[in-house]
Amino acid sequence: MAEADGYPAQEQSASESVGSRLRAARERAGKSLAQLAEETRIPQRHIVSMETGDFAALPARPYAIGFARTLARTLGLDEQATLEQARDAFDAQDPAEPERTVQQFEVGDPAKTPGGATVWIAVAVALLVVAAGVVFWRGYYAPGGGLPPLVDTRATVGEASRQQAAVRPQQAPAASAAAPAGGAVVFTATADKIWVKFYDGAGKQLMQKQMALGESYTVPADAQGPKVWTGRPDALSITVGGKPVPPLSVEQKTMKDVPVSASALLARAEPAPASPQPAQSGSSTATM
Repeated sequence: MAEADGYPAQEQSASESVGSRLRAARERAGKSLAQLAEETRIPQRHIVSMETGDFAALPARPYAIGFARTLARTLGLDEQATLEQARDAFDAQDPAEPERTVQQFEVGDPAKTPGGATVWIAVAVALLVVAAGVVFWRGYYAPGGGLPPLVDTRATVGEASRQQAAVRPQQAPAASAAAPAGGAVVFTATADKIWVKFYDGAGKQLMQKQMALGESYTVPADAQGPKVWTGRPDALSITVGGKPVPPLSVEQKTMKDVPVSASALLARAEPAPASPQPAQSGSSTATM
């Protein structure tokens, strides 16, 4: 007998099959397979598999148990009894896992005992490995193995130095570069934001910035004909060789192309020679 909604005909006992109980409960409730599938969210084909007892067509055991619980609750059946019947039915159709045969080695089995040739080959390979290890150890790790004789390097270096001294002609010591006259020239700002520009005799810029209060600048010793350009010569203190020299000016004014080499600054610091005073002519009065 087949249902109008496509239910496959199958001979089953309602008292012995959980599927038959589910089907009978659905029919009593007057629900079709499509209605029950929509209500329980279980695919219709899985409901058919449950009602026909074809548990092998279900995805897995947890799904079959879950479907049975949901259907029993929806159709008003005893959930616990339905679950137990579903487990029994699933276990009856689930084939048991075949027993695995473990191959064990038997001492007295000639088929599983290595032959004499195999044993001798294994022994020969082991001996070769041991011999190679001994040679390697003696060649690389044995104390003093293959080390060259010790040589007194001090005597060798001393002899080579004496030979080079005898062959090399005597050279006159190089004349040391003359130190700049007077020493380093250092400018220090005595006020904040003092604009200053230093450049050499060819016009190449050495430094240009606004010096902060207390900031210092040392004129390069190798600069050729260094000069300065500033609008605050009165706010720049100068030292030559660590000794202070008079400022370029005591007034706030613009000064440009002022030589600032050590010799030029020292020359400015030297007092000018006093000019000879003209002799006062006067008639001497003889005392009569």
